[in-house]
Amino acid sequence: MNPQEAPERAYDLVLFGATGFVGELTARYLAEHAPAGCRWAVAGRSTGRLERLRESLTELNPALADLPLLRADAEDPGSLRELAASTRVLATTVGPYVWYGSGLVAACAAEGTDYLDLTGEPEFVDRTYVEQDARARETGARIVHACGFDSVPHDLGAYFTVRQLPEGVPLRVDAFVRSDAFVSGGTLSSALTVLARGPQTLRAARERRLHEPRLFGRRARAPLGAPRFSRETGTWAVPLPTLDPRIVARSAAALDRYGPDFRYRHYASVKTLPVLLGGTVAVGAAAALAQLPPARRRLMGLMEPGTGPDAERRARSWFTVRFVGEGGGRRVFTEVSGGDPGYGETAKMLAEAALCLAHDELPVTAGQVTTAVAMGDALTERLRAAGIVFRVADVRETG
Repeated sequence: MNPQEAPERAYDLVLFGATGFVGELTARYLAEHAPAGCRWAVAGRSTGRLERLRESLTELNPALADLPLLRADAEDPGSLRELAASTRVLATTVGPYVWYGSGLVAACAAEGTDYLDLTGEPEFVDRTYVEQDARARETGARIVHACGFDSVPHDLGAYFTVRQLPEGVPLRVDAFVRSDAFVSGGTLSSALTVLARGPQTLRAARERRLHEPRLFGRRARAPLGAPRFSRETGTWAVPLPTLDPRIVARSAAALDRYGPDFRYRHYASVKTLPVLLGGTVAVGAAAALAQLPPARRRLMGLMEPGTGPDAERRARSWFTVRFVGEGGGRRVFTEVSGGDPGYGETAKMLAEAALCLAHDELPVTAGQVTTAVAMGDALTERLRAAGIVFRVADVRETG
């Protein structure tokens, strides 16, 4: 849907959860980068916290002294429906989404409002597909999950890599992720929630497969792969069973540009074997402890929701995703990189995705769609202009 075709609403964009850790970073980014004609507002449970946020935003941009403040509660369906009806695009940072996200997706699907979030929770994404995709298609709403580090660099990076390869041929893309960053209380809570809900996640995936249309004449796969030493990067490659490869595979299933037979593999890139072994043990221990409610509560208590790394620590953080794509006699090496992945760059990605849906001319889509399908080139160019690097490192003809 083009912006000029959307129904008239009070706002172009509303940010829900604006007083949380990532929410405030996103609001600050919008304060500095939203175009002058953008009608936007912030929303949350506490009017007092919203007022204090507006005061801090006004220091960045005095024009925001009258920024609208909207009260809504994730556990109050009526307030969510009213919020969704007020805007063309609604971005939310309120997680864990499996507990607090379903009502807002339902409200946006019912009202024909575009929805974005920062989830990395496969169960939530699959459940909302089953429950809301058909309704969103009816109303024209675009439901776009995973608009932060999960999974924008990987989804758009794979899309960028595919566009460097020949069309109409089988394609293979491998991604190798490296980062140096700390987590926030909200991220820790969401990660432990995902680890604790293995059976529910599997059931949601099975139910989605019953509802999802099958591809005919094409394949789009994201197998887990196996640990290996990667000669392409000179590091150990460890399969990452996160939401990211599923998002990439769904983009490939929706877009013919990925070719008749597309395979994507997603790895963590680890420099040394001891670090690899130590990280594997740590993740395994966290997964085991997450199954025990008292231990899970204790781990969640290590960081309070709404807290996270300070500005100095975020300034030292970085990420790099290296892609190796091959097909049609060509091999390409590409890279997506930026600063603090979990917070600074995630806030930038969410804000730019929301602005993209609100203001850019985009392909006509509806229902649950990925960033590559909904925004593709437009969001890639926005992020490049905002300082996130998308580059081709090398191209080789293989015969």
